[in-house]
Amino acid sequence: MEPRIDLMANEIGAKLAKRFAGVAMVIAQSTLPKATQDLVMLRASQINGCAFCVDMHTKEATAAGETAARLHLVAAWREAGVFTEAERAALALTEEGTRIADAHPGVSDETWAQVRKHYDDDQIAALVSLVGMINAANRMNVIVRNQGGSYEPGMYAGVVS
Repeated sequence: MEPRIDLMANEIGAKLAKRFAGVAMVIAQSTLPKATQDLVMLRASQINGCAFCVDMHTKEATAAGETAARLHLVAAWREAGVFTEAERAALALTEEGTRIADAHPGVSDETWAQVRKHYDDDQIAALVSLVGMINAANRMNVIVRNQGGSYEPGMYAGVVS
């Protein structure tokens, strides 16, 4: 299966990627813990079947010092004892926000209460935005058939500049 289009090589695609990266940078610079951001991006990417993003976020998290055990267990986080209560709340929000079409009425009050318990308003704004952004990225990559396996940590660092 070959990619359908290289969005980064297209003028409009490159402009959109730059703005997308700008939003991602705001989220990355927030007080939402980096490890939580990595886990959220990986879990949404797994759910959405985005091999490109699973590859990218696994490698970026590893480069940032995340353990292999935690990365391997993200898909089964409910049955794993390696995540904090705060991370569990973020992962639950990620799953419910990602599966919004399948999980009427969307994010449960119980999950929202857990998120409110562990994160302040700025962190919640970053978390909600991160879930939306990674879902958009997953969908774009799946639509154009970007494949996983060739990502190198930091390879898109210059997109924002």
